[in-house]
Amino acid sequence: MKNYNKKKIVVATGGTGGHIFPASGLAEYLTQHDFYVDIVTDERGYRFLKNYENFNIKVINSATIFKKNLIKKIIAFLTIIFSTIKSLFFLIKIKPAIVFGMGGYSSFPVCVAAKILKIPFIIYENNLVLGKANKYLLPFSKKLFVAYKNLQGVNTKHNLKILKTGNIIRQKILNYKNNDYLNIEKNLSIIILGGSQAAKIFAEKLPNIFDKCKRENINLKIYQQCLESQKNTLEEKYKILKIDCEIFNFSNNLLSYLSKVDIAISRSGASMLAELLNCRIPIIAVPLPNSADNHQYENAKYFKEKGYGYLIEESEIDLKLFQLIKSIHKDKDLLSKMKLKQKNHTDAKVFEIIHNQIINITNE
Repeated sequence: MKNYNKKKIVVATGGTGGHIFPASGLAEYLTQHDFYVDIVTDERGYRFLKNYENFNIKVINSATIFKKNLIKKIIAFLTIIFSTIKSLFFLIKIKPAIVFGMGGYSSFPVCVAAKILKIPFIIYENNLVLGKANKYLLPFSKKLFVAYKNLQGVNTKHNLKILKTGNIIRQKILNYKNNDYLNIEKNLSIIILGGSQAAKIFAEKLPNIFDKCKRENINLKIYQQCLESQKNTLEEKYKILKIDCEIFNFSNNLLSYLSKVDIAISRSGASMLAELLNCRIPIIAVPLPNSADNHQYENAKYFKEKGYGYLIEESEIDLKLFQLIKSIHKDKDLLSKMKLKQKNHTDAKVFEIIHNQIINITNE
């Protein structure tokens, strides 16, 4: 029987798994607690979400105007206008009580439409630098939920809108209980993660560094994420180097790998770092060099300062990674101390905090 006391919320997200997985986690929680949920996403996001059955999905593509080419800027601007109009019609039709923008350009038109229709909206930022879309939306938003209090780029006049909720990540990650035991006297188990650009550069550089480790009698077990087109080549490369490995493509079941490893080498997108942090996996963060506002570097820098991981820039991989692995293999207490610091952090209350805030706003 339909519960007519439930209110409707629209969660606006899109792009990569780093935006989509937190959005789906939030949507799943809210559907179990007082809300009907519609997710608005783009075509990239829909590929991740199309098999979900607990909430409705609407595809509205958008674009970013932050392009160097003038013609592309104009096309992007027209796309945003069209997406905003489409969002207006959608919101008028479903009449949500509130809109939740997950950040990024995909959520921008929906939040603008919400403002025009006087529907309250919340924005969320999980990076350490406020994104451009959120920066434009902040003056009109009801609240800005943040993963960390050390957020850069917020005008002080909006400080009262900021609420630290913690990282929105998948419930199964929040529920995961890691084994703090390290067994690197026998071998060092490493997982390599990242998007398409990371997969390419990591597949090119890391096998040679791991070969150097092997020659120094550092036994490794490698779990490496890669593109489908890379899998056979990478497996053959490790076979020639006689390095124990398991190569996998993009996987929703990341926990099956995280439960086996001592440390991760990863890009420093906020969602991936948050999942590794909550699973208590020490991190070697390699920021994407051309990330917007250099936010991946700022994320990695924060994690390094907190003692959750190491920071190696992409240009320094060849120079520094081998020495770091050698140091970790020699002194396993380095990872044990890092896991202990990670243990002091938890995002376990994130959904409860957000749910209570949304209830308060919709009851105003």
